[in-house]
Amino acid sequence: MKAQPPHRPDSAFNAAREPSPVARFRRADDPEWHWLEARDDPGVQAFLDAANAESKAWLAPLGGLVERLYHGHLARRELAVHGLRSTLDHYTYWSETAADADYPVWWRHPIGCEQQAAPFLDLQARAAAVPFLELGDMALSPDERWLAWTEDTSGDERFTLFLKALPDGEPKPLLEEIGPELTWAEDNATLLFTRYDATQRPDSVWRLRLDQGRAGEPVLLLREEDPEFWLGLGKTRSRQWLVLESASKDTSECHLIPAHAPETLPRCFRAREKGVEYGIEHRPGHFYLLHNRAAPHFCLDLVEESSPEAPWQPLIAHRDEATLEGVDAFSWGLVLTERDHHEAQVHVRVIELDPQHRPLRDERLALPESPCSLALGDMPHFDERRLRLREESFTMPVCWLEHDLDSGTRRVLKRQPIHGDLQPEALSCERIWARAHDGERIPVSVVRRADLAGHPLPTLLYGYGAYGEVLDPWFSVSRLELLSRGVAFAVAHVRGGGDRGEPWYLAGKLEHKENSFRDFLAARDALVEHGVSDAARIAAYGASAGGLLVGASLNLAPEAFCAAVLDVPFVDVLRTMENPDLPLTTAEYTEWGNPDEPDARKRIRAYSPLDNLEAQPWPTVLLQGSWHDSRVPYWEPAKLYARLTEMGTARGPVLLRTDMAAGHGGASGRFKAWHDNARQDAFILWALGVEPRD
Repeated sequence: MKAQPPHRPDSAFNAAREPSPVARFRRADDPEWHWLEARDDPGVQAFLDAANAESKAWLAPLGGLVERLYHGHLARRELAVHGLRSTLDHYTYWSETAADADYPVWWRHPIGCEQQAAPFLDLQARAAAVPFLELGDMALSPDERWLAWTEDTSGDERFTLFLKALPDGEPKPLLEEIGPELTWAEDNATLLFTRYDATQRPDSVWRLRLDQGRAGEPVLLLREEDPEFWLGLGKTRSRQWLVLESASKDTSECHLIPAHAPETLPRCFRAREKGVEYGIEHRPGHFYLLHNRAAPHFCLDLVEESSPEAPWQPLIAHRDEATLEGVDAFSWGLVLTERDHHEAQVHVRVIELDPQHRPLRDERLALPESPCSLALGDMPHFDERRLRLREESFTMPVCWLEHDLDSGTRRVLKRQPIHGDLQPEALSCERIWARAHDGERIPVSVVRRADLAGHPLPTLLYGYGAYGEVLDPWFSVSRLELLSRGVAFAVAHVRGGGDRGEPWYLAGKLEHKENSFRDFLAARDALVEHGVSDAARIAAYGASAGGLLVGASLNLAPEAFCAAVLDVPFVDVLRTMENPDLPLTTAEYTEWGNPDEPDARKRIRAYSPLDNLEAQPWPTVLLQGSWHDSRVPYWEPAKLYARLTEMGTARGPVLLRTDMAAGHGGASGRFKAWHDNARQDAFILWALGVEPRD
């Protein structure tokens, strides 16, 4: 890897500013800055406020650019948004977001009676009285007379349950401090929800009986004692079964309740087996099991509904070349989601079955381009034969299609419009392949203006790589502001993610975690070798576990990037994993390891970004955190800011910005979120040398 010149100093700012918050709040008896974990210490908020003031002052000369980026984004986007309409049994539903609104209003009308359209949930009005609003879940009773939903008004992911009679009943708060998920039973009077334990783990499922809007006492249905397992809720599309799933990162177990008899005690479908994940789908007479027992890339089996304890019968065999990611059951057959390992591309496959489960049709749906994203949309009806699909890519805005299984025809339902001077057809996308330290091929996606292909460009390299999550191509309106200014955007599909299927995930977790960081650096070098990127002008971006990816990569090769943005970054890995009282920690043991085990502790200690800081020339960096974040506490980016500042070896400014009114996902209102993104992009453009700071 070639050394890069140091980032240009910002001497005028450094000379003029008062002593940094780090110098003012430093405690000699705590060089690791662990005191920042004491949320109730008045000094903590004072320190964060001072750091916010410092970053605001530094960013002030970029204010004009921030506004140009923000308003440029607004000019490219359709601000008044009408959601797709979905028809249930009695009504058609959709959302509308006004051009000047942050949140949508939900509407409905009786089927075939559009003139009777009426709003039934106004989130914009509900958000007016609170600084933050996130809708956790929204659930309609089967007879469509009642609406239940959960709201978080601080960002800490603790939700309040509301109920209202439709269309215009008064919302009633029923329960506080619960999980987001809701599921109605088919009796129109029973609602299932989850509650948290002390570490904010959804550890229990409860049943709530409702009588004309009045709630009885919640009844406990299932409690999960193992701290590595979380409980979740669902209902089969057939509407016959309520599914209570208990799952860790590598093991799962399902419990069933008849949807029409919700007072029945849950029955365990199959007892958990260590390392075996399974999920249930249903068609009358049979259950379908997507599982990885003796099938690391997953396979699909079936068992008769009347004897679920019988041996599983193979339906879709395990394959070396593809991971079976999902299955959706309909009355006529199945829709499978598969991922090709070689090309890192998702596919949707339709299988129609006869009564003996023999395939009448087995078709892989065509892709509009590759790489791209393709997914089954919202389809509540069990008998529906017109598939709703969602397509997009790095150069193709979101498009919703209807695919008719009988005629084979496709109809565009809605396409995201793009306004302004840079249209999607003026963009180009390619996938290059990096060679990792151990010889593995790492896919790297690149999008840029087509007229700039062949010229090394300033580049933003994005990475995640954890939990098996995939970074399938997505279109971004705000990204157009970077692309229009000649910046290339690249995604490193590193091991630890799921971009090349289950093996890709397993090759980047636990004892293989270092592969993720080496892959990210290999992606950076490949961009230079292929002539995509200017070696001296590559910035890195990572959020949450992506912040760990970028932070660890910078410790390994700080000269590789001219700048980095770490958003709510998970960087104090060892200390967090040593504290089982924090949210998420125990559930994460199968992802990172349990530090009570010496080998796991040694591994985590070897890459945890805060535990491996040295006096190296880190690039200029923008760190972003949230005060109410329950997933990555505010103190993780704050500690990294303090310690990097104390070291004083960074090649440019080290900035910390903490949103004091948000959680892990940042601002909830779309305009504030877009403005925050414009501020972040202004920093990136300055750091890449594309825009001046004045």
